[in-house]
Amino acid sequence: MRKYDVRIPCTGAELHAAARIPEIQAVVSRGGRTDLAGNATDRVLAPTLLIVGENDTPVMNWNEETLHRLPGIKHLARISEATHLFEEPGALEEVATTAAAWFEHYLSAT
Repeated sequence: MRKYDVRIPCTGAELHAAARIPEIQAVVSRGGRTDLAGNATDRVLAPTLLIVGENDTPVMNWNEETLHRLPGIKHLARISEATHLFEEPGALEEVATTAAAWFEHYLSAT
């Protein structure tokens, strides 16, 4: 197993890691401040899924901006009627199902 010394800011960390580690095969961000990934966003080649609560307006806006900057395969999944913490009935289950399907589709069996 290869070890990495990657210093990653707390927010947008998944995008920073994907920009720096080419072996990353898929990325899922759940309600994150992806806008804070900065220029790392432009270097993410792994298929990237952004999951946001439909009623989390600030995070939705940031993730929509990020979606436009991502160069590769990308998708923004909006969880219906969910807010920032996905506390609404069934919201976290939908997040989990959506993320699992993304990983299942994009992760190669190695």
